[in-house]
Amino acid sequence: MGLVPGHGSEQGESRTYQPGDDVRRIDWNVTARMIEPHVRETIADRELETWVVLDLAPSLSFGTALCEKRDLAISAAAAAGFLTHRTGNRFGLLVLTPGGAATFPARGGKDHLLAAMHHLVTSPRFESGRTDLVSGLGRIGAIARRRGFVVVVSDFLADPATWEHPLARLSTRHEVLCVDVADPRELELPPVGVLQLVDPGSGELLEVQSSNARVRARYAEAAAAQRAAIAAAIVRSGAGHLRLRTDRDWLLDLVHFVAARRDRIRGLTRSRPT
Repeated sequence: MGLVPGHGSEQGESRTYQPGDDVRRIDWNVTARMIEPHVRETIADRELETWVVLDLAPSLSFGTALCEKRDLAISAAAAAGFLTHRTGNRFGLLVLTPGGAATFPARGGKDHLLAAMHHLVTSPRFESGRTDLVSGLGRIGAIARRRGFVVVVSDFLADPATWEHPLARLSTRHEVLCVDVADPRELELPPVGVLQLVDPGSGELLEVQSSNARVRARYAEAAAAQRAAIAAAIVRSGAGHLRLRTDRDWLLDLVHFVAARRDRIRGLTRSRPT
């Protein structure tokens, strides 16, 4: 499908050229230094890794459209897992909850994938508390030593100043995709009278008069600024950004994202000098 790296897509070490080697794989930089032809090998498929970081913050237990954000996040993480299995790559999973972090080491095979998927759908639900996305990103950086593909699934509602730099450090070694899940009611309020809003992190309650047009406008403005700050932080970090919403067909949005990504890569390939 093109979301995760395919067969032999990761470059490995250089070695001396042998008769019969594909001349297109000659490593010209090493050849110039060593004054002897060298070719760049590709890492075997079994050595490639895809990691998913699933941030199951209490704020994901919210949804006013087709599903909860939590369902959407789990579906996106599962899609990455099944696509990884389809390409023959190894799949690893890190699930963050207020109760701590659970790690499934990167491995291949259907049994490993199904065990990871079972953990996804049975992960405990927390009504309050906070997850530690920063520590999770650091943990993946320590575990995944070889360059690979990392998918971070979250609503990214924590202050971008806390996770932008760890995400950028991760992006220097790996190809990173941030899947940002949102619900339409987080972006604008319906005019339904007095609403009680709850901060799932702190448990703080706030009453809002949603019938007031000025209140709704200020809420929408603040929400738009928050989403823009999240998107800007992801872009600055060097990661890709896929936004999924509970009121949209997430599979269709994923297909469109992959198609656009493919077209972009093809365009870059065509623009390179031969």
